[in-house]
Amino acid sequence: MIRGFKEVHKDHKKKDYPTILPVRGDAGSAGYDFYSKETVTIDPGKQHLFWTDVKSYMQEDEFLSIHVRSSIGVKKGLVLANTTGIADSSYYSNPSNDGNLGICLKNTTNQPVQILEDERIAQGVFSKYLVADEDVTLHAERSGGFGSSGK
Repeated sequence: MIRGFKEVHKDHKKKDYPTILPVRGDAGSAGYDFYSKETVTIDPGKQHLFWTDVKSYMQEDEFLSIHVRSSIGVKKGLVLANTTGIADSSYYSNPSNDGNLGICLKNTTNQPVQILEDERIAQGVFSKYLVADEDVTLHAERSGGFGSSGK
């Protein structure tokens, strides 16, 4: 396995709906589109965490960056609540949530915004990264799931 997507184990699924694995829109697309598993209305200034029930695998020196789709950001006024989403290679199959990718969108408009089930909400782009000379890490291994690397 080099890089790609799988459904998380059933014990870690957040929604009991069919899971759509991310796909690229066309052969020239850099990003893999992620889909909403639910219909949700996000009120002005509020946010909603969409669990994808998808995990991503990649090489040790790679990461998956998550971005809102242009149509979600420009047309609907939604942004990523954490501004930048990064899934590390060590996030895959972690024991606390099996690497379930969550995408939290925030409504920046003054109107409620509806996201429909199966709507494409974000895209993930695989990238390589570099490490500094004499690299030092806080931990030898990942110990948790979503948002845990800073603990």
